[in-house]
Amino acid sequence: MDLKQIQDLVKMVNKSNISELTIEEKDIKITIKQKEDKYVTAAPIQQVQALPAAAPAPVAASAAPATAAPASVASNLITIKSPMIGTFYRRPSPDKPNLVDEGDEVRSGKVVCIIEAMKLFNEIESEISGKIVKVLVEDSTPVEFDQPLFLVEPA
Repeated sequence: MDLKQIQDLVKMVNKSNISELTIEEKDIKITIKQKEDKYVTAAPIQQVQALPAAAPAPVAASAAPATAAPASVASNLITIKSPMIGTFYRRPSPDKPNLVDEGDEVRSGKVVCIIEAMKLFNEIESEISGKIVKVLVEDSTPVEFDQPLFLVEPA
């Protein structure tokens, strides 16, 4: 089993409802597990504060980190989100330039960042063509599954 096949398996698990996948081939055993606790992002903070005093406030909603996608973002922008949990890198190595910067044109299939997960460096490709309007994550910082990474204006 090569690295590309492993990356494809990780993507498949992330996009499905599978919580754990184990594959054994000859002398290799691979287990991929999804993180089970998901942050609540559907309810705006104003709704949480508007609950009656008798109702307990959801802890997950108040403890969730603020997402970088503001509500006032133009409706024509598309968000590139993280397909996995890991560490976000804008450069392929410390001595190389950023893969993309704000204002850069990207096409479908272009590598826009790298996410390190379990010592594997996964190249994240753009699924759309357009212009990078905003980079939402700082280099070398942890990211969660489905966290917005970039805002793209479609071409």
